[in-house]
Amino acid sequence: MKDEFPDQQELYEHYRIVADKGQSSLRIDKFLVNKLENVSRSRIQNAASAGNILVNQKPVKPNYKVKPNDVITIVLAFPPRELEILPENIPLDIVYEDDDVLLVNKKPGMTVHPGIGNYTGTLINALMWHLKDLPLFTSGEVRPGLVHRIDKNTSGLLVIAKNEFSLNHLAKQFFDHTVDRTYQALVWGVPKEPEGIIEGNIGRSMKDRTKMFVYKDGSQGKTAITHYKVLEDLGYISLVECRLETGRTHQIRVHFQFMGHPLFNDSEYGGNQILRGTTFSKYRQFVLNNFKTLPRQALHAKSLGFTHPATGKRMNFNSELPEDMQTVMRKWKIYTAGRLENQE
Repeated sequence: MKDEFPDQQELYEHYRIVADKGQSSLRIDKFLVNKLENVSRSRIQNAASAGNILVNQKPVKPNYKVKPNDVITIVLAFPPRELEILPENIPLDIVYEDDDVLLVNKKPGMTVHPGIGNYTGTLINALMWHLKDLPLFTSGEVRPGLVHRIDKNTSGLLVIAKNEFSLNHLAKQFFDHTVDRTYQALVWGVPKEPEGIIEGNIGRSMKDRTKMFVYKDGSQGKTAITHYKVLEDLGYISLVECRLETGRTHQIRVHFQFMGHPLFNDSEYGGNQILRGTTFSKYRQFVLNNFKTLPRQALHAKSLGFTHPATGKRMNFNSELPEDMQTVMRKWKIYTAGRLENQE
């Protein structure tokens, strides 16, 4: 049986196979080559070396002999795709780099990997240039080194694997939810509870397949859990911190829309409308000016923590809010202060 997780944050495949009662003794790498379509023996061996192949919930090496009724689970990074990606000399904000991993602070407006209508100018094009001497980045894969991603108009931290072992190791961490990720967002209004959990299955909208939707009865979509905390009350908007348990496409954006607090200027989920405040023309112009200052959804991937694939050391990284979000916050603080003064 095969489960795929092509979500916005997760770029791996999960397989679960139960060996037959009459299974003869056979090396697991040979066994899986016969069971999995278009998966090479070297990919399986790399996955095993990274601890991504479990038999009866215990990691095994490529030479493990499969026995009858063994329950085998495997996590693989997504395979190569047939698409030529051209290296481009695009500046990157590199937060950290060693022989195994690279961390970048992605600017808003940059697409992470090539796709329809976005074959150039992406983060992958930039990485293909920066890492052009590494085998993983000359393999022709569409998203080399990627184990998670963020939306084009979301800014923040991304970790990239620089070799096959790191790719498998990081993919397993994302699959096991052992990666720590926090986001900060500006949302319309102020949630009633200063801290809470948003739960609701997320799947494609039946009305618009380009958007996601929360199916609260659990009949459709995939489980999605977002923990949030209000960091700052700015009157008609607020700054919230979010921690993800799952990594569904547009999870934070659609969860806060479901909660009644869409992200500020999120055009896909209703945040580009004036949802709180007065009807005065002066206020309306103030909000429209803020939309121009921050012409995207106000979402930033602020921190990222993971176990280093080679050293086993826990690594944690943090980033500053981008200037557009900081500017909007300053403007709202001034506006809110002025409003309070006028009420006195």
